Amino acid sequence: MTNSPRRIFTIRSLPRPLPARLQTSQGDANMSTEFARGTRLRNAFNKETFVFSGLLDNRDVARFGVILEKGGSGGGNGLVHVHPGADEHFAVKSGRIKFVIDGREQLVDAGGSVTVPRGRPHYFSNAGDGNAEFEVSFMPAQQHLRFFANFATLTAKQPAWFSSAGDPNFLLIALVLHTYRDHLYLAGVPIWLQKLLFATLAPVARLVGYRMAIEPLPRAASGSDA
Repeated sequence: MTNSPRRIFTIRSLPRPLPARLQTSQGDANMSTEFARGTRLRNAFNKETFVFSGLLDNRDVARFGVILEKGGSGGGNGLVHVHPGADEHFAVKSGRIKFVIDGREQLVDAGGSVTVPRGRPHYFSNAGDGNAEFEVSFMPAQQHLRFFANFATLTAKQPAWFSSAGDPNFLLIALVLHTYRDHLYLAGVPIWLQKLLFATLAPVARLVGYRMAIEPLPRAASGSDA
């Protein structure tokens, strides 16, 4: 075990100059929110592929597969983050995954599992020489399937909104995390401060052209507080 988290977010570390003009097409503005069973979405920046094998809007549990290529990372491009409203369970199917939870490192091989209780800072990465596959489950589901499908779709459809290292522009972070409130926040900054900051910046993000690929369901329809 080691006490060496990969990266902890600080507000001054991510903002970058905005593009002179954000380009969105009519097709991007009408991205589908429906996924067929087995749909795969690849985040090329993270070398991370999401495999959606069940219902997109299951109210009880959000469950999907992940394939991490060699050198791939998960959890917001390796950013230490928290899920305040749900426990996250990982079941490793093949390969080896390094989990860092509360600054403590744990290597998990095929057949092993890890549960990250809600609110605990964490990230994970592929620690093997080939692909690693695992299943992720969030309980309660909230709208985590939509949340991750949205980000993966944006990396494919709007790569200019991300740095060469895969970091989303700070205004895009604000828009996504405000739209999907109480799903994911960055470690190292009080959540109340992030909520205030993101609520302020989300309209600015839309004004300059940032858009969601997949919107959350209305609260009444989703049966959650998200």
